[in-house]
Amino acid sequence: MNTADLGLPVDVPSTALFTDHYELTMLQAALKGGAADRRSVFEVFTRRLPEGRRYGVVAGTGRVLDAIENFRFDADVLGFLRERRVVDEPTLEWLASYRFGGAVWGYPEGEVYFPGSPILRVEGSFAECVLLETVILSILNHDSAIAAAASRMASAAGERPLIEMGARRTHELAAVAASRAAYVGGFTTTSDLAAGFRYGLPTVGTSAHAFTLLHDNERDAFQAQVDSLGRGTTLLVDTYDVAEAVRLAVEVAGPELGAVRIDSGDLLLVAHRVRQQLDELGATNTRIIVTSDLDEYAIASLAAAPVDAYGVGTQLVTGSGHPTCSMVYKLVARAESADPKAPLVPVAKKSTGGKTSIGGRKWAARRLDAYGVAEAEVIGLGAVPAELSDRQLLVELVKGGQVLAREPLDVVRDRHAAARANLPLSATQLSRGEAVIPTEYV
Repeated sequence: MNTADLGLPVDVPSTALFTDHYELTMLQAALKGGAADRRSVFEVFTRRLPEGRRYGVVAGTGRVLDAIENFRFDADVLGFLRERRVVDEPTLEWLASYRFGGAVWGYPEGEVYFPGSPILRVEGSFAECVLLETVILSILNHDSAIAAAASRMASAAGERPLIEMGARRTHELAAVAASRAAYVGGFTTTSDLAAGFRYGLPTVGTSAHAFTLLHDNERDAFQAQVDSLGRGTTLLVDTYDVAEAVRLAVEVAGPELGAVRIDSGDLLLVAHRVRQQLDELGATNTRIIVTSDLDEYAIASLAAAPVDAYGVGTQLVTGSGHPTCSMVYKLVARAESADPKAPLVPVAKKSTGGKTSIGGRKWAARRLDAYGVAEAEVIGLGAVPAELSDRQLLVELVKGGQVLAREPLDVVRDRHAAARANLPLSATQLSRGEAVIPTEYV
């Protein structure tokens, strides 16, 4: 089912106000000054990775494409701008017919990136491109941060599945986006039904402590759950005494019990004890799922434990300490005049404090070593060297305002797994370090 066009409650009538006030005042001044129609090139990039991270993950591209299509100034939006006197009447008239008609190129969603990588390139008139800055950055900064955390957790988990369960730890709409980004990064399921409905993600869930506490005793709670959901259900065993709960769980469900969930305590120690007890009770195929404020470090510490799956919430939806990627949207080239044939001129900000940028419309390619492992992110202007022509990273996403490249999330998820696998092994280390490959400018 394609839910992107259903107009679900998680959507909004227009994305046009997901912008900053100054983007509209710049537009007004550019229209009055005659520069609004100059061809322009904006690029999204980050000057550095979050501290200690070795690679970034591009996520949210599909949502960006939806946002660009839905960037419309309808009557209500225009009325708000008029009432607040944000811009003048000529600008409001221009906005009334706004449709992005330019081009967008970018790293395909799920790809990895590094400092300086031109993750997204937006081309068109200055007027139509400048308005998209905030909505693009808000999506990419959020989703890429969540996907990067998810990727690190997936690396730490190995072949064990990960359940996203952070909806109650963030804004209700951010939770839906976080579920999507987590899936891109390697999670297998989500507890968030809105994410399942909106993006077709597989959803899971059984019961919380409240269900056990509702009943007069733990046996009654387990019996009610098994009677309703079957022996393959997951029983939560840490409401009272774990050992007694495990005994009751197997007594009620039999050795066919699907799984037990542990949500507190010393997970490493408890998991070993529960596994031993389950085996002694004949429930050798009953899985153990652990939750409780996990992050990539906690997951890695449980690598030797008899754990079958992890549920992650708070740390995932907050980017595991890095809730943004510090991506920026900068003008890197503009035409000499409003003449459609006027040549592009590279432009760049010059300032102190590490906030400089490099001008010019760029290409990007990833150079591989003799073993097919990535060894450098190569970024340049002009012609692409022949030896890198088949390693280019940017793909065309929008042409003439029309979206070209919507993809199923499973394709995006598989792309990320492949991209991460092509990085040096040190990319999966959780210890602090620099970008796993250098960025080279040519």
